[in-house]
Amino acid sequence: MAHLIAPSVLSADFGNLQRDVELINNSEADWFHVDIMDGVFVPNISFGFPVLKAIQKHAKKPIDVHLMIVDPDRYTHAFKDAGADILTFHIEACTHLHRSIQNIKNAGMKAGVALNPHTPVHLLEDIIADIDLVCVMSVNPGFGGQKFIENTYTKVMALKKLITEKKSKALIEIDGGVDFNNYKKLLSCGADVLVAGNTVFGNANPTEAIKKLKQL
Repeated sequence: MAHLIAPSVLSADFGNLQRDVELINNSEADWFHVDIMDGVFVPNISFGFPVLKAIQKHAKKPIDVHLMIVDPDRYTHAFKDAGADILTFHIEACTHLHRSIQNIKNAGMKAGVALNPHTPVHLLEDIIADIDLVCVMSVNPGFGGQKFIENTYTKVMALKKLITEKKSKALIEIDGGVDFNNYKKLLSCGADVLVAGNTVFGNANPTEAIKKLKQL
């Protein structure tokens, strides 16, 4: 399978949100990546349902929603109604992992689990066959533009090994600090989906940046 690119809307121009959504629609990008932060699980607040619904109104590609919030189970159906196709929550914020995954799938979405930089891959051993996506945080969650954590490469290889051993179909997504210097190595280690924020929207030509990230 060719790797996927998911531009992070958090780095878009909110004064021209429809324009940037259309830019992604018309580019080689595969998904929209939307970060939801509550100021509790992470020390930042992003946006909620009204903005997500505004994105949904114009988006013509799957919406990949990454929840960086406490008690994510409370909002499963609300995020489905707001346009989420893939819903990812943090293992660190979830007490009953299997139940949360089933709730997302029963709501008609694909289910993802995110791991903070300090969280080991082996915690997914008993659940990896049930999830559609693992989001590996390659920076500490909460803010864009952070420096990429080098241990991510080792973590991705360990995760790929686990997925293979358990015959899981889960995709490996990398979120944080993805750029033109590291994306090829991430893919060679086993990554399937690359989230890119500043690398896309900080570029003078975002469409060309997405095209370059699609190249092997």
